[in-house]
Amino acid sequence: MIDAAYKALSQMFVPPLRYVLLKAVGLALVLIVFIGILMYRLLAAWAETGANWAEQTAGVAPHAAWSALAWLLSIVAGLGIITGSLFLMPAVTAFVGSFFVDEIGEAVEREHYPSEPVGRALPFFLALAVGLKIAALALLVYLCALPFFLLAGLGVIFLFLANSYLLGREYFELAAMRFRSPDEARAMRKSNAAYLFIAGMLIAAFVSIPILNFATPVFAMAFMVHMHKKLSGSPARLIVRPR
Repeated sequence: MIDAAYKALSQMFVPPLRYVLLKAVGLALVLIVFIGILMYRLLAAWAETGANWAEQTAGVAPHAAWSALAWLLSIVAGLGIITGSLFLMPAVTAFVGSFFVDEIGEAVEREHYPSEPVGRALPFFLALAVGLKIAALALLVYLCALPFFLLAGLGVIFLFLANSYLLGREYFELAAMRFRSPDEARAMRKSNAAYLFIAGMLIAAFVSIPILNFATPVFAMAFMVHMHKKLSGSPARLIVRPR
């Protein structure tokens, strides 16, 4: 597992994955900025509306005081969004990763397994559906964990363990489906659930590192290509679907 992680890290910054890395980072950055701007505008509008309602209802403070309160609330909302974006990265990278699985998978297979058959490219909508499903689950997990962040950091632990499962599940199945049907990939993942959960912890740790986490799709997919090869054993056990 450690060897697989090292190989994935070492290949991230060399051609041809360097170009894929730039595209994945760029798309993740655009998405996180778009989400941040959208959420900020919504929260700022709510803060202003709330201050106006409070001013009209209370009527005990000058307009300038309520305007200052609305401004302060919008600043707090902005800071909260910046912090929250770190926790939204698993959802963003899960979605971004679905666009680049085949480029990453093929690059890793050709570089490290030249004597073995290259996997078949996944149908675009299949990869996108997997990415959207995991992104939605990651977002749901984040929302469920929010109430626990005030309880001695339990939310952070819960979020880390959930991301370990979700990201390990997504990227392993995407790597395995280059050689197997979705049902076979899912069955293989379930039969190695504990091992892949630990592998998912490495991805969850990677995605928790600010700035570096934008590269999560490249690292995670490359890592799980190696994990799939390891769990498949000999090349004869790889089931290459017809092109």
